[in-house]
Amino acid sequence: MKNRRGKLINKANPPLTIPAIDFIMEELKKGESALTEDHVQPKVKIHERINKASIQIKNIFQDIRKEGKIQLENVEVIKAEVAPFIAQAAKNPDVYYLFEELQANNEYTYKHNIGVGIIATYLGMKLGLSKENLSALTLGATLHDVGKTRIPDCILEKPGKLTAAEYEEMKRHAIYGYELLKNIPGIPPSIALIALQHHEREDGKGYPHGLMGNDIHHHSKIVAIADVFHAMSSNRVYHQAMPFYKVIEQMNSDKFGKFNPEILLEFVNRLMSTLVGKEVTLTNGRNGTIIMINPYDPLKVLLKTSSGIMDLRMEKEWQIERFIG
Repeated sequence: MKNRRGKLINKANPPLTIPAIDFIMEELKKGESALTEDHVQPKVKIHERINKASIQIKNIFQDIRKEGKIQLENVEVIKAEVAPFIAQAAKNPDVYYLFEELQANNEYTYKHNIGVGIIATYLGMKLGLSKENLSALTLGATLHDVGKTRIPDCILEKPGKLTAAEYEEMKRHAIYGYELLKNIPGIPPSIALIALQHHEREDGKGYPHGLMGNDIHHHSKIVAIADVFHAMSSNRVYHQAMPFYKVIEQMNSDKFGKFNPEILLEFVNRLMSTLVGKEVTLTNGRNGTIIMINPYDPLKVLLKTSSGIMDLRMEKEWQIERFIG
């Protein structure tokens, strides 16, 4: 079907009417006016707690590196002190702010574990995991990279490209993590499997065993998405952080290959939905405010601009360049 100008209109996703858009904007204004200092204060606490939790993980990982094994008391500290914070942080309604705070600019190895823990827990909540499964997911995600305690610092912190031999050793962190976790009494088997499988991919092109589809544990699939999202969003010794929109764009393009499409689509849609009301700059230089997300193509949003409403589904050559606020 075509409009007056001859442009095709998608009948399944028709453009919004002006009354509908006005209603959305009024709801956004209500939400903005409802913000109080009570909503701002937790942000400061979250920043402090992320740093504190990262230091706790750093100390625990350093102990593991020295002793060559995980003491049960280390796991208990994570359960009692780190995991409750991660669960609390994952409930933060301002997810965009939270994920910005999680971007690691230093001490990547340790902040990464906290970041992945929070992102995976957030996603597990949205997927409706039971309390028991969610607790296991949080612990497994926080310990997913524990195998790196057996990787030499000269490889972990190397600023340049790894040699083939170094890369093969780096990949072994998944096996090392499984070996460290598999015999700890009182923790679910999924914890060790997350460490082992978080680099496996749906198409069988991951490591260490090239598993596919249903051979990969459900929790490992969740952590794989959280792991890649946080890694791409953070500065590392050999890689600069990618812009947020680029991370989402790249991950969205991988939903029918590397990652479980249902889990990834849930994550991207949930994340993009939190951006309603935020201002963006487009690749053509124009600014606009996001007023609606397309669930089938999350980056093709509906925008309110100075000259009217813009539907990026109808403007194929333009896309989001960056987020302003």
